[in-house]
Amino acid sequence: MKTITDIQNEIIENFELFDGDMESILFYLMDLGKKLPAMPEVHKTEDYLVKGCQSKVWLFPNFVDGKVFLEADSNTEITKGLVYLLVTIWGNQTPNDILNSELFFIEKIGMSRMIGSQRSNGFVSMIKQIKLYALAYNSKNN
Repeated sequence: MKTITDIQNEIIENFELFDGDMESILFYLMDLGKKLPAMPEVHKTEDYLVKGCQSKVWLFPNFVDGKVFLEADSNTEITKGLVYLLVTIWGNQTPNDILNSELFFIEKIGMSRMIGSQRSNGFVSMIKQIKLYALAYNSKNN
């Protein structure tokens, strides 16, 4: 199993291929969002809607064999790509690993240049929501 650090390093390498071309990066983000498995409509409820996002973003957690698994979806393509990155990094990880990880890829890929402040606030909300799920599962397990 890849570590959170390994996954982030792979993401950084993939984004470096675009050499800062913002248009290509945004298309790449939208393509990444298309890789999200379809989220069952039954999970697209108010309970799993991430607060603080301009777009609609749903995050549904599952805890299996000591690991957190995440289903996600959004009503906008770029946001779908952003949530895909988080699901890729933190899905199939232990709550403790999620809680103790630093998301260094954000700065390394220059995300602040890619997304505006509204989307940036939403991205932070997604991060907080996943960390809250991890904290809840961590507390439940101890």
